[in-house]
Amino acid sequence: MTTLDDFKDIVRLDEPLAPLTWLKVGGPAQYFFAPRSAEELEAVVKWCNDEELPLRLLGGGSNVLVREDGVPGAVIQLTGEGFSQISVDGTTIRAGGGALLSRVVSQSVAAKLAGLETLVGIPGTVGGALHGNAGGRQGDIGQFVKSVSVLTAKGEHFTRTEDELSFSYRRSSINELCILSAEFQLTEEDPTEIDRRMRTMWIMKKAAQPFSFQSAGCIFKNPRGLSAGALIEQAGLKATRIGACEVSDRHANFIVTHEGATSADVLRLIDLIRSQIHDTHGIELELEIDVW
Repeated sequence: MTTLDDFKDIVRLDEPLAPLTWLKVGGPAQYFFAPRSAEELEAVVKWCNDEELPLRLLGGGSNVLVREDGVPGAVIQLTGEGFSQISVDGTTIRAGGGALLSRVVSQSVAAKLAGLETLVGIPGTVGGALHGNAGGRQGDIGQFVKSVSVLTAKGEHFTRTEDELSFSYRRSSINELCILSAEFQLTEEDPTEIDRRMRTMWIMKKAAQPFSFQSAGCIFKNPRGLSAGALIEQAGLKATRIGACEVSDRHANFIVTHEGATSADVLRLIDLIRSQIHDTHGIELELEIDVW
């Protein structure tokens, strides 16, 4: 029978999660697993099921807010090399769910393949990007997906192809525990033009977003036909501060944290913004980040 001792090389108890998230706040995970292979991952999932422990998957930590009480049960992060492989075959790129999206973008551009360059500057992993259909005005990651290999919370492993997947604004139909890998169908194009588009988008994002501060990216989804950042700015909330966190004075849909910030500060600021936007515009803002 499998016991926790069998995972002594890949598990840590009461592991602080704040250093693993972009906001740098929040409490610990009861059990934190860093499996090195798909076999170890499946064994961890099976053990958690046997122990009736809740399971969460942590990607790059770029759009997660962890509460101060921490996370009961198990948190899994796919940091092993086996989960971050990237390969190119013709116009298809295959990437592990734990691969950094930035690496996939740069390798696709290097291979003279167009499409993913529109995602430049978006943080996190391939798995996280697919789960939330990351993207911007120029396109989303979902439009390039050919297939996705997943692992369910019950430890079942299967592949979902294009006709089994659907993507919409910051949503996908991929609701399994873990994205192991994905294939993207891209197109060949003049590398000079691809690089020009990527550089232009990167310059625009650097000018508009607070990359030099701790943040989780956009906090709220854009209401249909509107900009959440513009609504927050119009409500006079730029630079509004609670505790050691504040609404960015560069982009109002970003919350940045400073030394001494807590997740409680962030949640109070989120509540204030939502209340003000409702009172000012009659709109209910929906979170883009996950709150654990």
